[in-house]
Amino acid sequence: MAVVIVGTLDTKAEEIGFARDVIETQGVDVHLVDTGVMDDPEIDPDTPASDVAEAGGTTLEALREAGDRGEAIEAMGQGAAEIATHLHEEGVLDGILGLGGSGNTSVATEAMRALPVGVPKLMVSTVASGDTEPYIGTRDLAMMYSVADIEGLNQLSRAVIANGALAMVGMVANDPDVEVEDRPTIAITMFGVTTPCVQTAREYLEERGYEIIVFHATGTGGRAMESLIEEGIVDGVLDVTTTEWADEHVGGVLSAGPDRLDAAAEAGIPQVVSTGALDMVNFGPRDTVPEEFEGRQFHIHNPQVTLMRTTPEETAEIGAIIADKLNGATGPTALALPLHGVSMIDVEGEDFYDPEADRALFDALREGIDDDIDLLELETDINDEEFAETIAGKLDAYMREAGVGPED
Repeated sequence: MAVVIVGTLDTKAEEIGFARDVIETQGVDVHLVDTGVMDDPEIDPDTPASDVAEAGGTTLEALREAGDRGEAIEAMGQGAAEIATHLHEEGVLDGILGLGGSGNTSVATEAMRALPVGVPKLMVSTVASGDTEPYIGTRDLAMMYSVADIEGLNQLSRAVIANGALAMVGMVANDPDVEVEDRPTIAITMFGVTTPCVQTAREYLEERGYEIIVFHATGTGGRAMESLIEEGIVDGVLDVTTTEWADEHVGGVLSAGPDRLDAAAEAGIPQVVSTGALDMVNFGPRDTVPEEFEGRQFHIHNPQVTLMRTTPEETAEIGAIIADKLNGATGPTALALPLHGVSMIDVEGEDFYDPEADRALFDALREGIDDDIDLLELETDINDEEFAETIAGKLDAYMREAGVGPED
């Protein structure tokens, strides 16, 4: 087994060499990938920086001549991702470790994001205590704050780097003995306000032999699901909670981007899509809500999360967008409408109960979808057991008709 360490051996050789030594004393091999651009490495790499640059579509000489740090980071990141992918395919990479500041954090985490979920990934970084979403993306990437700068070895840096190195050893040297069952996989999207629906649907499908992966529809969750669909890991989708489109369209903080709902459509896998939590746009604490939204209806979910009710105009526009996305589907697709509420707080007596806004959403969807999209309309709210079992049953039928359901 081997750990790949990605780092700049022209500036961080002492620290990277220390991490290598810690790992090797535990009986694990190390493969050094040099991402340093400006000077020659101070210790010998297994993959030199010239190879990384070439894999990134340029040469080390060209990057040195240009002297553009941003250009170098971009090229070396792309090259490191290509190198890491190749090493993993060759069986040389069992885990990947990075050390550095913002520059090598960008490079090393790009390499990590190129690897499949389940491959151990750890970045010891000076920027790990800030906004890490750009580095982590949708991968199972761990970040450890270095506390002090990674510049020389001292009692603090030795302890942190050694912990990172030993954590990586622990991940690659121990078999977690995780049971893997060969069952068709269904992705389901969930929010707190659609949890009862998802729990019922999950139990229904698990009883029928499916493996279920639930994604929290927080922007990153939706992007993670789309990514795994593209990779072929998911066989069918129960997209209960499309709330990320409300944030994308109106300007909330939990957008999954404009490609949300594209992956399943393009892959042609069976999908049942609903309108979960399209009654709300998400923001942080109440005082972070943009001034332009003052006067709107809000619900304080908790001190860190403020929800804003979508208007009839907004829900009509969101409905038209989702209909257009579904019309691009190449596989069996159904749209399910819970006519008495799209979330736990969009039912009579609750804060976001607004039949006019829901009606605008449903009308836009009905009018927008093509005839080949199956339309399911139920006189329930989204968290009703009947609704959950109906949509789960529809997806089960699609899966079996497509030949990707469980064996009876």
